Amino acid sequence: MNLPVVSGLIDNSAPSVETAPAFVLTGASVAASFAATGARCRSIWSKSMTPLASKNVVIIGASRGVGRAIARRMAAEGAHVLAVGRSPTSLELLTRELPGTKTLAVDATAETAPASVFAAQRPDLLVLCGGAIPPGRSIHELTWEEFAVNWETDVRISFMFCREALRLPLSSGTVVILISSGAALGGSPISGGYAGAKRTQMFIANYAQKESDRLELGLRFLALAPARIMPDTELGRFAVESYARYLGISPAEFVAGMNSRQTPEDVANATAELATHFADYSGSIFTISGEGIAPA
Repeated sequence: MNLPVVSGLIDNSAPSVETAPAFVLTGASVAASFAATGARCRSIWSKSMTPLASKNVVIIGASRGVGRAIARRMAAEGAHVLAVGRSPTSLELLTRELPGTKTLAVDATAETAPASVFAAQRPDLLVLCGGAIPPGRSIHELTWEEFAVNWETDVRISFMFCREALRLPLSSGTVVILISSGAALGGSPISGGYAGAKRTQMFIANYAQKESDRLELGLRFLALAPARIMPDTELGRFAVESYARYLGISPAEFVAGMNSRQTPEDVANATAELATHFADYSGSIFTISGEGIAPA
């Protein structure tokens, strides 16, 4: 493997002795120069060596929370990231944080969304992280529209993008990861249809995998469920406040009672791990907690 060429170390157009400014190279300055050069080389080398380097990664729901953390991780891996979200303003802020990241402002629930996204960039890794914030009230206090909001967003997005991945189909070897929730396994009594919707995402991943296998498409569909509420995301803060109110305790007390919490960065790391080493894991449904990845 050829080492990357780092420019700027030697200036072949240096001025003549008569006009060159006086300078002195000390041991410290030489060491500092080589240290800086080594750091740049290591950065270039580490990105070029990662399994996701130069891969096309598409993230639906990349402008906030877990999706944003996944975008950061993928950019750090050297991937070509397409960040998809509804808000052009939020996506612009993301590009300021992650220069070189491409963005696409689109309503991912629209019937034409998958075709538009795949036309912008065909993924080697597709992460479906978009969804709605659930109602945060008891079932008898909800309208049907409030109860079903996650079915019309989270489930709809997962269904349409997985369907399009199979219909096109996407290239053999493509990995599709649906970000679900631990609520799919344990329920969430003040979140309307949220838990059922997140469980259905797991079914969609499983059904899509069966179809890929039957049709010999070579696609890999996985669902990853963060096991605990993440208070440092917009959804997590809302959940903490809602459950604290429901239980009659303070948000701080509710958070203090949570154990084995994962962070958005843990979810991003787990996404990268499953995307590149899925053959090391059996099954297609996984949880991520403070204790790591586990089959669901």
